Amino acid sequence: MKRLFRTKPIDHLHAEASDDSHGLKRVLTRTSLVSLGIGAVIGTGIFVLTGHAAADYAGPAVALSYVLSGLGCLFAGLCYAEYAASIPIAGSAYTYTYATLGEFMAWIIGWDLILEYLFAASTVAVGWSKYFLYFMRDAFGIHLPDKLCRAPLDYKDGQIVQTDFLVNIPAMVLVWVITVLLVVGIKESSRFNNVMVAIKVTIILMIIGLGWGYINWDNLTPFIPENTGEAGKYGWSGILKGAGVIFFAYIGFDAVSTAAQETKNPQKDMFWGMIGSLLICGLLFVGVSVVLCGMVSYKELHVDAPVVYAFEKAAGDSLKWLRIAVEVAVLAGLSSVILVLLMGQPRVFFSMAKDGLLPQAFAKVHPKFGTPHITTIITGIVCSILAGFLPLNLLGELVSIGTLLAFTVVCIGIIVLRRTKPDMPRPYRTPWVPFVPIMGAVICIGQTVLLPADTWIRLIVWMALGVVIYLCYGRRHSRLHHHS
Repeated sequence: MKRLFRTKPIDHLHAEASDDSHGLKRVLTRTSLVSLGIGAVIGTGIFVLTGHAAADYAGPAVALSYVLSGLGCLFAGLCYAEYAASIPIAGSAYTYTYATLGEFMAWIIGWDLILEYLFAASTVAVGWSKYFLYFMRDAFGIHLPDKLCRAPLDYKDGQIVQTDFLVNIPAMVLVWVITVLLVVGIKESSRFNNVMVAIKVTIILMIIGLGWGYINWDNLTPFIPENTGEAGKYGWSGILKGAGVIFFAYIGFDAVSTAAQETKNPQKDMFWGMIGSLLICGLLFVGVSVVLCGMVSYKELHVDAPVVYAFEKAAGDSLKWLRIAVEVAVLAGLSSVILVLLMGQPRVFFSMAKDGLLPQAFAKVHPKFGTPHITTIITGIVCSILAGFLPLNLLGELVSIGTLLAFTVVCIGIIVLRRTKPDMPRPYRTPWVPFVPIMGAVICIGQTVLLPADTWIRLIVWMALGVVIYLCYGRRHSRLHHHS
């Protein structure tokens, strides 16, 4: 049992952080990290899930759901920032947990991060495909066949059912293209992300500015609809449940921490990359949600493309060009989300392989491109299969609960590390400990409570599978065990 909870020495982590023989190239700046954070966060949540959360749970108060989720992320982000500055290693929450709660919990979080990054990238690819169909129709008059653009499986009333569709080809092709880009290099990937971020932020500001003129203030009254008598159906419980659902919108900012070993000055710049991008995205989320619910009744927003629907309903054909611009913003936005998530997952695998918990092939870096090419290719293949055959709603719920678990453990880890390693050098310190980490953990746990029971069941099954793999392989091959 002692082996299971043995922590990785901080001096070992510092040695790894200062050792550039890992082959990863240090090319990212503070601006690059903020852009990566925005690129990871602004995507499916703002363009797809906002309408669903408003229509089904919170009404116009979905803006408060975004504030609540954002607050939980801010608390967690402040904890991430201390870790990232003190232990600038590519493994993100996995590495931080290894230093505080031990190897077994580190494996659990590493396995859990697969839910966050890999499944999230698949989810976003499905959302991208839907908007790609709208864009091809509106911009070029091309109607692509549904059979080749939608998954053969759907998720309704807790059951997976078969549909008449064959495969989601656009989603799969997008994942393959981004995978190739990530193999070629982090610098090239960062440049692509910067362009995508510039496009989507510009158009989001246009959406807020132009949409404001079409707001019918009656649609925002009452701002918090009366609860129907069912928990999570409007009222304050609806705001909380909406926060749990749209929490998916914020995930990805922590993926910035996986690029620590490719950052020029991680001790100073990691904080700005995560917290800066989180604050910018939170303001944009609240602005878009108020405009959407003001343009049309929240009851009408349970559609696949609520932003496009709202402008069609409120402005008709007079702003058709804006509708196409929105679709371009969505495509750019979701592309950058997928890029950052598919960047994060291989780097978690990279750190786990360096520790011996995964095969050493996962730690190989391309001699020319300086990227973990094997894990990037494997991640891309699996992600494309998930995106091609599974529905959006099933993937999204798994991602949210996996991320909430990771954030909770990171928050708790800060309290543990302050007690066990009080003298450890900390270029950045989380303020108001233990208040901030406790609140971060409480808000994250609170949001999991109202997630569907079958989501919890799938999480437990996923974690049980991870425990089996650890006991059969990771525990026996752990470098920490063999070096002790």
